[in-house]
Amino acid sequence: MKKNANLINFKTTPEILETHAGKVDVAIDGKFPAKYFAKKVTLVATPVLKYDGGEKAFEPVTLQGEKVKANNKVITLNGGGSFAYKDAVPYAEAMRLSNLELRITASQGVKSVDFAPIQLAKGVLATPTLVVNYPTPIIGVTREKNNTGKYDPNIDAFQRIVPDEYTADIKYLINKADIRKEELTKEEIARLNEYNKEAAKDPRKKIKSIEVSSYASPDGALDLNTKLAEKRMDVSSKFLTKELKKDEVEAEFKTKFTPEDWDGFKEMMGKSNIQDKELILRVLSMYTDPEVREREIKNLSAAFTSVAAEILPQLRRSKFTTSIDLIGKTDEEIAALADSDPSKLNPAELLYAATLTKEANKQLAIYNSFMKIYPNDWRGYNNAGMVLVKQQKYADAKSLFEKAEKLNNNEPIIKNNLGVCELKEGNLAKAETYFGAASGAGDAVNNNLGILSIIKGDYAKAVKYLGDSDSPNTGLAKILTGDNNGALKSLENCTWQGCYWKEYFKAVVGARTAKENLMYESLKKAIELKPELKKTAATDMEFAKYFNEAQFKEIVK
Repeated sequence: MKKNANLINFKTTPEILETHAGKVDVAIDGKFPAKYFAKKVTLVATPVLKYDGGEKAFEPVTLQGEKVKANNKVITLNGGGSFAYKDAVPYAEAMRLSNLELRITASQGVKSVDFAPIQLAKGVLATPTLVVNYPTPIIGVTREKNNTGKYDPNIDAFQRIVPDEYTADIKYLINKADIRKEELTKEEIARLNEYNKEAAKDPRKKIKSIEVSSYASPDGALDLNTKLAEKRMDVSSKFLTKELKKDEVEAEFKTKFTPEDWDGFKEMMGKSNIQDKELILRVLSMYTDPEVREREIKNLSAAFTSVAAEILPQLRRSKFTTSIDLIGKTDEEIAALADSDPSKLNPAELLYAATLTKEANKQLAIYNSFMKIYPNDWRGYNNAGMVLVKQQKYADAKSLFEKAEKLNNNEPIIKNNLGVCELKEGNLAKAETYFGAASGAGDAVNNNLGILSIIKGDYAKAVKYLGDSDSPNTGLAKILTGDNNGALKSLENCTWQGCYWKEYFKAVVGARTAKENLMYESLKKAIELKPELKKTAATDMEFAKYFNEAQFKEIVK
């Protein structure tokens, strides 16, 4: 049997072994001819991957002749037979250049003989291991959702110019346009005057606009209401002009009037507790003619009594609105205070200060100050952790992210960043759980899931997650799904400056599509950017058919 071992036919799939999800899989189909396999022989075949510095054996397969009393696969003497075998071993980088050989031992009784090793395949294609495993952390900017509609430096991101406004009303009696003394002496009017005065004098405030809007309630004749609203506008404008001049406020203002304030009516009705208010609001939606509206509402006599008492008096008014810009500190002022006295900066300013420097140690110092001054705000811990991630200090970063998580367990940004650390530590299941909880945190999450999917060997999912991302991993994922044209397009669209992986992956596409110019030009660029890639290329089975080419040897020497 040993002498005629060449009669056995073996087929290995794939012809060049590949690593996926950290394993090297092999499938072997063997076929024995008739009159070969002796009836009393037991044959043990062991695939072994040999590489520089070691070897790794797959599980052996045992076959037996038809008269052997055992439970192994039987190969008959007259008919021959075949077997199918599959197994996997953990991948090691040294396996890139390797030989898969089959070692066979045949035995009968106490006698055994070892066949000469049979070479089945050369090398392991390790392209998936080239994934650019730098998952993206996310900076914390907004502490929580601000539902107030007004800027809050304790919650929101830094905003140097913050819009602000103050509004005050004066009310009129029905069919009157004169301003009563009690209206002029209201607290809100006094506050308006003070607001305008301060805005005019404070260099960190700038008046954008002042507007006077006058209204008549939507009861009565339209002609009367038009004249009434216009007269109220004139009277209130004269009052405001006098007040601005007295307080030395130089500002022009706009004026407008609304004869019948149906919008205001609708808004106040919606907020009221008046019986049949839904019916009244339905009337507003059914009719556009103001006189018809008024008539139909008055027909609801009981309801109209309440409307006349509670709603209409509020609509007979002039509204003063001052809009200003609150001007915050300059970059220079913020940077100086962050260094000398960070306690004088609000949360938004102090977080912004860290963006004014590219030096990681200065950023960390600012975030450390933030953690001391605002210890209950998760953003300080999170952002300090992000700096540490960029420094590849993942264990230290993870500790800070965990502190942030204790302060805000539902924040998806923190979940993403914890996933980043777990992914770098090789804890794929934990990383996937964290990324799953990070939904809504931004595009970085999909980028990270794309990296994770490549590592797990799910390349189609990686393509889906990475989408149109300009990461070189987008091109890699498409290479691994066999979409070479799509991969090349993605790699050419990659905007990463000085990205050697972009060029290296283009060289892989060139090798796979037999475009030698693309392969050589891209590989040369990659190695110029990262000379250490010479060793990678020299052992990369993607380029196996070029290993003996003079041009390839020159590039990788």
